Amino acid sequence: MHIELTTQPPEAELKILSKGIQSYNSGYLTEQVATEPDTRFAVFARNNQGIVVGGIRANAYWNYCIIELLWLASEARGQRIGSQLIHAAEAHAKSCGFEYVRTETLDIQAKPFYQKLGYNVFGELPDYPKGHTTYCLIKKL
Repeated sequence: MHIELTTQPPEAELKILSKGIQSYNSGYLTEQVATEPDTRFAVFARNNQGIVVGGIRANAYWNYCIIELLWLASEARGQRIGSQLIHAAEAHAKSCGFEYVRTETLDIQAKPFYQKLGYNVFGELPDYPKGHTTYCLIKKL
């Protein structure tokens, strides 16, 4: 046996890992759930010149949509653009049949913003990153 660490894993070998866990899960989950592909998507906010000034990167599977990140340029903040991005992501997730949205945010970021939009804290990761707290939030669609 040989153990190898790489910071540039080949896509084909990453697929081997995905197929392997799907095969294992199929012994416990329905085939449809075990082999469900990721639904990756993004929502962008662009200014009048077409430049991206914010957006959401998301991934969805197993009836959950995961907002991986939400970012707004400083000039786009305070204009309800963040709320519009969230609503667009939620609408897309719901139209695809997903029932929940979850995300994480740092204590220095957007916890009150998400809570105002109906998200509830279900967990905290203290000292992640060091000196800060990460909040895990969820919302039923």
